[in-house]
Amino acid sequence: MRRLFLLAGLLTMTTTLPAADIDYVKTRRTDHVDTHHGTKVPDPYRWLEDDVRKSKDVAGWVEAQNQVTFGYLEKLPQRETVRKRIEELWNYEKFGTPFKRGGRYYFYKNNGLQNQSVLHRLDSLDGKPEVLIDPNTWSKDGTVALAGTSFSDDGRHMAYGWPRPDQTGGPGT
Repeated sequence: MRRLFLLAGLLTMTTTLPAADIDYVKTRRTDHVDTHHGTKVPDPYRWLEDDVRKSKDVAGWVEAQNQVTFGYLEKLPQRETVRKRIEELWNYEKFGTPFKRGGRYYFYKNNGLQNQSVLHRLDSLDGKPEVLIDPNTWSKDGTVALAGTSFSDDGRHMAYGWPRPDQTGGPGT
């Protein structure tokens, strides 16, 4: 039993990287203070709540953090094996709950590794599905999501939404 624990300990030490090798990013602190119901609450990191797309300071901090994080993760010996296994486990067809509007049937489907599920439509239960909306085509990287749908009771009209273009893009960006 002692040999098993010794072996487990040795394997653990050889498969992880020591935290001391990480050169953490220094995070700027400010003198910002909020007052809530008469109580002063220091918030030295409030500046990090600024929009990363608009604040060069926040964008620079995030980039520096990502360099530290990915620099560490890329050195992990089992990283690629774990990534491949997770992808393998995630790569299967997924279907949303079908629903009927008017005389048509609708469902969401993801082929496995698509970033967004695709809305399909059927004219009848034994009909051939057709793609109605594919949010994966709305941006180059497929990260713009369908934000919601609403159908008229008779199914003749449908409204759908996506994030504003100044947020994450939308159809045609």
